Amino acid sequence: MPRFSVIVPAYRVQAYLPACLDSVLSQSYADLELIAVDDRSPDACGAIIDEYAARDPRVKAVHLAGNQGLGRARNAGTAEATGDYLVFLDGDDTLTPGALRAVADRIGATGDPDVLVFDYARAHWDGRLVRNRLADRLAEEGPAPFRLADRPGLLRVLMVAWNKAYRREFVAEHGFAFPPGYYEDTAWTFPVLLTAGSIATLDRVCVHYRQRRRGSILGTVSHRHFDLFEQYERVFAFVEERPELHRWRPELFVRMIDHYVTVFTRRDRLPRGTHGAFLRRARAHYRRYRVPGVPVPPRHALVRFGLHRTFRALQAAAAVRRRAQKSAAGLARAVRTGVLGLHHRVQSWLPLTDTAVFEAEEGRGDPAALEEAFRAHAPWLRTAWVVRPGQEHTAPPGPRPLTPGTAAYRTALARSRYLVTDADFGGRLRKRPGQVVVQTRQGTPLGHAGLDLLERPAAARGLGATELLRGADQWDYVLSGSRHTTLIWERVLPGRYTTLEYGLPRNDVFQRATAADVARLRADLGLPEGAVAILYAPAHREHRRAQDPPLDVERLARRLGPRFVILARAHVPVRGAGVIDVRAHPDPAALCLASDALLTDHAPVMCDYANLDRPIVLHTAERAVYEAVRGLYADLRACPPGAVAADEEELAAVFTGGDWCGARSARLRAAFRERFGPWDDGRAAERVVRRVVLGETEPAPVVPPGARAPAPPAHAFVPAHQGPVTVPRPAGLLPVTGSR
Repeated sequence: MPRFSVIVPAYRVQAYLPACLDSVLSQSYADLELIAVDDRSPDACGAIIDEYAARDPRVKAVHLAGNQGLGRARNAGTAEATGDYLVFLDGDDTLTPGALRAVADRIGATGDPDVLVFDYARAHWDGRLVRNRLADRLAEEGPAPFRLADRPGLLRVLMVAWNKAYRREFVAEHGFAFPPGYYEDTAWTFPVLLTAGSIATLDRVCVHYRQRRRGSILGTVSHRHFDLFEQYERVFAFVEERPELHRWRPELFVRMIDHYVTVFTRRDRLPRGTHGAFLRRARAHYRRYRVPGVPVPPRHALVRFGLHRTFRALQAAAAVRRRAQKSAAGLARAVRTGVLGLHHRVQSWLPLTDTAVFEAEEGRGDPAALEEAFRAHAPWLRTAWVVRPGQEHTAPPGPRPLTPGTAAYRTALARSRYLVTDADFGGRLRKRPGQVVVQTRQGTPLGHAGLDLLERPAAARGLGATELLRGADQWDYVLSGSRHTTLIWERVLPGRYTTLEYGLPRNDVFQRATAADVARLRADLGLPEGAVAILYAPAHREHRRAQDPPLDVERLARRLGPRFVILARAHVPVRGAGVIDVRAHPDPAALCLASDALLTDHAPVMCDYANLDRPIVLHTAERAVYEAVRGLYADLRACPPGAVAADEEELAAVFTGGDWCGARSARLRAAFRERFGPWDDGRAAERVVRRVVLGETEPAPVVPPGARAPAPPAHAFVPAHQGPVTVPRPAGLLPVTGSR
């Protein structure tokens, strides 16, 4: 008998059904049966189900004689189920990777509750993922399992069948079944939650709820929305037959009226001319089910008093007010833009000030390291940091904050002597004589950039040559950490700037940090004592709308065991046992210092991390696709920074077998460091300031890679080399050069 019976009804979802079924069958938890119900769909759903059933014995195909509707199709699937728990999934939605494993673990940890409620995210057609706004109701703190009376807020979570797992014996014992109709979930979910003797929650997104551009059932204008009244009549009839549930009538009443107001006020629900009839039925239910003495929320006045015409008048007035406000806001923006432009022009006529402005597109990076060096080696300069709304937590301490779009920001751009950025100041920069612009870029280029992107339309996303080179014409200096970087930047971003091949300031901290700093950073991240921390940082894939990581991080953490903890710096939230989501951490350098090893694919962070002389492992499952879409400047198969794994099996073996920190890995890392970080000795920022601000043309000598002492890792796990190690030297001279 399987642990889960996943029931998928299918009707007119042929374009989405394969992804739905694949999301179930590819789960890391394989103890399941998949019951796919063809609700007499007129498209190819039935054929798709049969194809899956023919090649996977876990798939059970059910074909209904006629179209029964979503509720009865689920009932047909339930009748065929043999699993311990029922999981319902609509044919156009998907389970997230590792979802059933997380559900199974939580069920086991909470003593097999009657119902487990988990979270979901809306997957919009344009690639956006938006998590349920009431996710806080699913917090796992406190006793578990519990009864609904202990956590009544669960009734506020979306009342659908597919964000829960149900113990099959509990469903059979109480005879729960889906009724016919448009809103069948309403008359199922409320009785189930009210009756359950034990409930648990799982604070994890397990379902991606597809938001189709067209074709959503509940987002369709139809008379069938009147079915809502019959479903709530069923709910209250269920409660009336059970005196022990009467205490829930006030809460159910509020939920019912809220639901009616939502349907009434949405423009994509009720047909023209039916609003009056809908409101009359809603008002009848208001009078019928209201509990005397219970306070009524003000938002219920629409239903309570039947204010149909008043509501329409107010709605029309609100529309007029919105249009007026929009026009006024547009006029205000135009006036503000004109005033700021005039202010900028006036400021451009005034003398330059001894100020340096710094900007980083994401996090802190090289600009933050340079800001610190400016204050240390040129203390007479005032410094300011551009802080975009929502990124206040990324600003380093010390410099004065500047908000884009303000007069102070425009003044700083017009009058500051030094401008340091890894972007382009939002396109607002118009360099004037005497100003010095330092472009740091964003690390070592491994994937194609600049003009080379024009041949890669999927990665360039419409970027043109004029836009690419507009900023390059204003740069005075461009930073480089290696001859590899210098040759690429000067070719793909041509300009009259001077390349400062001095190393990357962002990596200075790796040579200055101490063991105490590493311990503090690990404590701040909540890393357990003695754990081996793996920083997982995959490359961004511009050609993909959704940035789901190419690796099932939670499954890998389980395979590696409790000794390992994965710090997941993916581009979407990643959670699970043995995983810490550090996506929003403002300082990548701090994450590198806190970790014991790096796991990546094509991300340039590997060039920075090599300067720590800690293990690096490459996961190359999507190398061919990434190289075809983006292009690579370095063949990482020929010069890897450490062990390489082509799939998850090999990756788990690399870590469990010790290859990740072996002598061969150390030799590869040393060669990689010599090629991509020959000048990252901890003084890169100082060299830049001495050249740019102090005018010194002879930079300080460089400490060779073999003589450096980077911050020690938390674990001395790298074995000693057997005999001396010989590594190839990079092409070109080792001394720092400031010329192109």
